[in-house]
Amino acid sequence: MARPIHLALIAAAVLSYVHVAQQGETGAHDHHQHVKIAAAAMIPAAEKLPRTGWVATASSEETAGDPVANVLDGDPATIWHSRWRTATPFPHWLTVDLRTTQRVSGLVYTPRTGRANGRIGRYQIHLSADGATWGEPVVTGTLADDAAVKTIGFAVSTARYVRLTALSEAGERGAWASAAEIDLLGDPGPRPPAQGDPSAVGTWGPTLGFPIVPAASAVLPNNKLLTWSAYAADNFGGANGYTQTAIMDLTTGQVSGRRVANTGHDMFCPGTSMLADGRILVTGGSNAKKVSVYDPRTDAWTSAPDMNISRGYQGQTTLSTGEAFTVGGSWSGGRGGKAGEVFSPKDNRWRSLPDVRPEPFLTADPAGAFRADNHAWLFAASGGRVFHAGPSAKMHWIDTAGRGKVTAAGTRGGDAMNGNAVMYDVGKILTLGGAPAYENADATKAAYTVDINGSTPAVRRVADMAEARAYVNSVVLPDGTVVVVGGQGRPVPFSDQTSVLEPELWNPATGRFTKLAPMATPRNYHSVANLLPDGTVFSGGGGMCGKCATNHPDGQIFVPSYLLNPDGSRKPRPVITSAPPTAAYGSAVTIGTDRAVEGFALMRISAATHSVDNDQRRIPLSSTAVSATSYRAAIPSDAGTAPPGNYLLFALDQAGTPSVAAPVRIG
Repeated sequence: MARPIHLALIAAAVLSYVHVAQQGETGAHDHHQHVKIAAAAMIPAAEKLPRTGWVATASSEETAGDPVANVLDGDPATIWHSRWRTATPFPHWLTVDLRTTQRVSGLVYTPRTGRANGRIGRYQIHLSADGATWGEPVVTGTLADDAAVKTIGFAVSTARYVRLTALSEAGERGAWASAAEIDLLGDPGPRPPAQGDPSAVGTWGPTLGFPIVPAASAVLPNNKLLTWSAYAADNFGGANGYTQTAIMDLTTGQVSGRRVANTGHDMFCPGTSMLADGRILVTGGSNAKKVSVYDPRTDAWTSAPDMNISRGYQGQTTLSTGEAFTVGGSWSGGRGGKAGEVFSPKDNRWRSLPDVRPEPFLTADPAGAFRADNHAWLFAASGGRVFHAGPSAKMHWIDTAGRGKVTAAGTRGGDAMNGNAVMYDVGKILTLGGAPAYENADATKAAYTVDINGSTPAVRRVADMAEARAYVNSVVLPDGTVVVVGGQGRPVPFSDQTSVLEPELWNPATGRFTKLAPMATPRNYHSVANLLPDGTVFSGGGGMCGKCATNHPDGQIFVPSYLLNPDGSRKPRPVITSAPPTAAYGSAVTIGTDRAVEGFALMRISAATHSVDNDQRRIPLSSTAVSATSYRAAIPSDAGTAPPGNYLLFALDQAGTPSVAAPVRIG
């Protein structure tokens, strides 16, 4: 297996100013924000290593004009180009010999300017102590087809030789590779120490490079991960009418990028819902009234009718009726007054809910509706109802019939903007972290459970997390535990100061958190996390601030402890040998396995952005053994328990080790 990664490149300025222009769809208003990043505890910067005595070699070169030595001459106008007069096929490699063993944490690739030929697309980076023995790649990924300087971070390692291997040309223009300059980054300094027993703390896989900053992500039923950023790969602003996307094939690990322009929609900071038929509904954002739909069956984006109200940063979820509900979202399209509305896939139209006003859901953020009216935590329940769990301290029930209705449902601690909430069991929600304001306010360690199964929601404060976190993501696992990933002790957009690199695992049996193996890269504002079909967790993104030091166009996959032996090897795991691809409400389904198992869990596939993943939920199934390897499992009869859509069906053995999931569509 790939060796775990514990450290990596990330830089943050001690004092910097970020100017963000946020413009609604009509262009009639701008939200301008100046963010001052104050000196504080911070992730240290990785500096470029001096090129003293370095020597570059390559698999081939055009010696007459474009030799490999040009990548170390300090002149971006000169380039290395693989042989092109008599081109050789991929892969092409370029190796830098540092002449002495040094600590390295990243590679900076400057593409050629003027012409696009040879820009590297898919790539790998290997390290070696002797130039002869090369281990597994420390990072693999795909670079965007543009002239921007690319910084590729990886785990801090000791090496003398660093090799960049080009597996494709970014624009598929030919079998070439080129580079203007290559720099290497040194050790950024102290990080959390690697923790011990993988069967207790899990491990992280190698860094996976993306051609975009994955600020939004959705797991697809075809074993792929869809991600997107904004009109640009690493920046946002305005309403440009197109979006940069990338899909990672979870079987091969390959990532492919695509610009989506046919829907006229910049899908930055949207609402997302996983519809009953498996399509993904993406609403608002930078183009604040637009709606786009992605169909994984055809790999196609299409337009849906515009919303009645322009919005961005809204809360959104799929209802038990199969419709999608959204409310709030004052980041774009005007401030305040963002009443609820419902999209019917059957009728292909939106209907307004004038009595579902956003005011009850607001936090007390000092910035007003622009920040207070964002990221509602919404959970579908029976009869088309929705439970609003936060981030405001006040909770509510929402009825989506007719004109709609909002009913108070008690309080839960304090405001927790940019915290997180996840349904870890039927009708049981864990909320954690967040801050009393969207930014520049200390985050909290507090966590609560909210049980909505009774007539009145029951709120209980559980043990605190080890670290305070805002801009945090959480993922419920098939065994009912919850992985908490990333976040900052004090939320500051586009900063990696006060980052928390050690995830935590919450156990519902004890109500307590335990620390896990530290990850390589900070994951803060504009980061995502998702449960994958093999029971691992993808964590990626962060940044989206243009030419800054805190863009993270990459991700890592966390392997939870339930899959690992103490030596880091994989445990044997059960296998689902047969399962129905669809199941009706109230039915009993037959599931075959290769061995005796303890039980089954349905995990709704979902989408994440801006610390919100409202469709995520876990549903343990009641089952009985028919034979040693055959079981009858009861599908919930209530669509409020299991909203219609695509699920991952996991079998778990007596030790809590899950199978690879079988896809099942419910309803």
